[in-house]
Amino acid sequence: MVKFVVVTGGSVSGLGKGTLASSVGVVLRSCGYRVTAIKIDPYLNVDAGTIAPGEHGEVFVLDDGHEGDLDLGNYERALEVKLTKDHNITTGKIYRKIIQAERNGDYLGATVQMVPHVTDAIQEWIECVAHTICVDGLEEHGAADFCLIEVGGTVGDIESSVYLEALQQFFARLDRKDYCLCHLIYIPQIGSEQKTKCAQHSFKALREAGLAADFILGRAESMLEPCTKRKLSVFSGINDRYVIGLPNVKSSYLVPGLLLSQNFGQLLTSKLDMPYRNPHQVTRFYHGLSPVEVWTRIAEREEALKTVPVTQIGFVAKYIGSNDTYLSVVRGIEHSATECMVNAKLVWIHAECLSDPKHAEYEAEWTKLRSCQGVLVPGGFGQRGAEGMVAACGYARKNRIPFFGICLGMQMACVEGARSLLNIPGAGSEEFGAAGSDRVIVFMPETINKAMGGTMRLGRRATHLCSQTENGTLSLAFKLYDQAVTVDERHRHRYEFNMDFHDRLAEHGYRFIGKDESGQRLEVLEIANHPFFLAVQYHPELTSKPGRPNPCFLAFVLASAGKLNSRFQKYDNTLRPGAEFFI
Repeated sequence: MVKFVVVTGGSVSGLGKGTLASSVGVVLRSCGYRVTAIKIDPYLNVDAGTIAPGEHGEVFVLDDGHEGDLDLGNYERALEVKLTKDHNITTGKIYRKIIQAERNGDYLGATVQMVPHVTDAIQEWIECVAHTICVDGLEEHGAADFCLIEVGGTVGDIESSVYLEALQQFFARLDRKDYCLCHLIYIPQIGSEQKTKCAQHSFKALREAGLAADFILGRAESMLEPCTKRKLSVFSGINDRYVIGLPNVKSSYLVPGLLLSQNFGQLLTSKLDMPYRNPHQVTRFYHGLSPVEVWTRIAEREEALKTVPVTQIGFVAKYIGSNDTYLSVVRGIEHSATECMVNAKLVWIHAECLSDPKHAEYEAEWTKLRSCQGVLVPGGFGQRGAEGMVAACGYARKNRIPFFGICLGMQMACVEGARSLLNIPGAGSEEFGAAGSDRVIVFMPETINKAMGGTMRLGRRATHLCSQTENGTLSLAFKLYDQAVTVDERHRHRYEFNMDFHDRLAEHGYRFIGKDESGQRLEVLEIANHPFFLAVQYHPELTSKPGRPNPCFLAFVLASAGKLNSRFQKYDNTLRPGAEFFI
């Protein structure tokens, strides 16, 4: 029987419910249990694919092509599972299912209502998904010991009220030992006093929804004071042993250890009638380390990196202002930096400022870019900032600066090559209006439907790598993928490289090392006689894990720090991702 751990939030939004749920999962996995997760997003969108990254954060793409909330990425990285579209419930999905059933006559003429029809649909969805774990592409039904359910939004929101009602009904069907509710609240501090009034209102809203918390987790500037814990205990109606403090920490990787230090693992498993297994004594993962030990080691290495000389990486992008807009890319850099002990500092550069000398920030942004030892151009959509990305690609190519382009970054690298080396000043992307023989990047032929939602090339696809270049040396991609000839990575794009330019760019040293199964779609680009110039059409950040960085990111960070060649020599022309982390 799977046990359910539900995470809700109160007081204010943005408290880090996804980080908390992931950390709970790390604790449970460290106790030897198998954990899956469901994210409930109360918005009316069917998925996150059409939501602007600046508003909602990055779109995380799963193996099956689902475009989901960034917390799905948190779960995959923390739980070591592959989630599916069914692990992300949205109001848009629920309503679409209900309306289709009503149109089909499945309700036999009944008046369709929020209760019971919508709440029943939510419960059925949870029940169907909660038992399945997918590891390495294989679904195992009934394999999960625990299912984490994060309810997006804040208790008291109109949008989430139907989900709280559905959970109240769902809990009524279960034995009390089979579910647990963790409620995350914010404890502001005024002067030296921690205030609980916001939390009290949150408890009231939770009770009005027919729910009661089993654990109260208080976000605060510092550890909860004993008097604060007593107040929260009184107003929530639970023993103060189940009030857990979550003070601000230097790294989110410290949160699982923080939970364990307050006996959370033992309290949680006891409440759910499951044996508690000491994380330091259970079967080992990761070369002798438990998941919580891996996360703790990453935090320790992050701290140790502060004494290492800084390697600056220019992050040339358009959605500047929040780490969440490129969260997986940032995580990919972090995973790589801590694995090979490179103090990689991201320097955020506004792409749209690089192309217009009249822009007020033109010189300042170029000064920042010139100070960097590596250049990264991530994915994106729309014309804004594209010319600045082209300029950054050209700067890295001409000045032999390590370069890494992802999706749109790869496309702009091809555009820059066509303009500079093939003397085609109008070269560009069809997405931005390029026409005729100027179309270096074209609309994908099989993408007929131009509707926005779910119509791109999405999800896991195979890429075939050339092992050798034209002069017989091993290709960069072949070496960094541990000499694999086929790799699986996730995609999200509706435009691609125009193969009509293949031969002409190849004459200038552009090596098209990776292609899809048909051999007609470019996936990986390298440039000859360059210290490190790698561009990929897929999104390698989506498969990077703590302790096991994606090879593309690991190689780029090493190259930016001037350590790539010594790494290849050390491990006989392979990167061996994870090797340094465990030494």
